[in-house]
Amino acid sequence: MLAVKLNDEKAREALIRRPGFEVPLFHGSLFNMNPFTLMRRFTEDLDRAFGTVPGTGETLSWSPTVEVKEVNGKFLVSAELPGLKKGDIKVQVTEDALILEGERTQENKEKREGYYHSERSYGHFYRSIPLPEGATLDKASAEFTNGILEVSIPVAETKQKPREVPVYEGGKVKTAGG
Repeated sequence: MLAVKLNDEKAREALIRRPGFEVPLFHGSLFNMNPFTLMRRFTEDLDRAFGTVPGTGETLSWSPTVEVKEVNGKFLVSAELPGLKKGDIKVQVTEDALILEGERTQENKEKREGYYHSERSYGHFYRSIPLPEGATLDKASAEFTNGILEVSIPVAETKQKPREVPVYEGGKVKTAGG
C-alpha cells in the first residue's frame, strides 16, 4: 500500500475539505460504523424516500385493494376498506369514472405496568376507476358491509360482440381485402 505524507498544511486541508462535501453523509466514520447500524440507517432513509414510516413498514399514503369486473350487464367494483365506517367513504360517479375517496384513522394504545404507548396514523385514499361505455350513472348503487364496499352500475349491452380472430403462421397472413 502506498502511503503519502503531506507536510504542507494547505494540501492536507484541500484533501479533507472538498467543495460540496462539507456535510457528512453519515455521522461518525463510515469505516468504524457497525454494519448493522449502517444497514438500519440505509433502510430508514429508503423508507422515508418511498413514503413508509421508519421501523413499522406502514405506508404514509394508502390505497385500498379494488376488484373490477363486468357480470350480467353490470359493472361491479369491490373495494376492501378495513377499519372504516360508512361516514369515512365518499363514492361519486362522473361521465368517465367511478371515484372512491376517503380517509382512515387508526389509533393504537398499549398500557402496561409502568409503560404507556400511543400511536396514531392517518391515510387518505383516492381511486378513480374508468367506466365502460353505456354505463347508466343514475342507477348506480353502493353497499358497505363489514369493511367491503360494493358498487354496482348497470351497463347497456354493446352492439358488437367479441369475435375470435384467426391466428396464422408467419408469412400466411390474410388481409381484409383479399
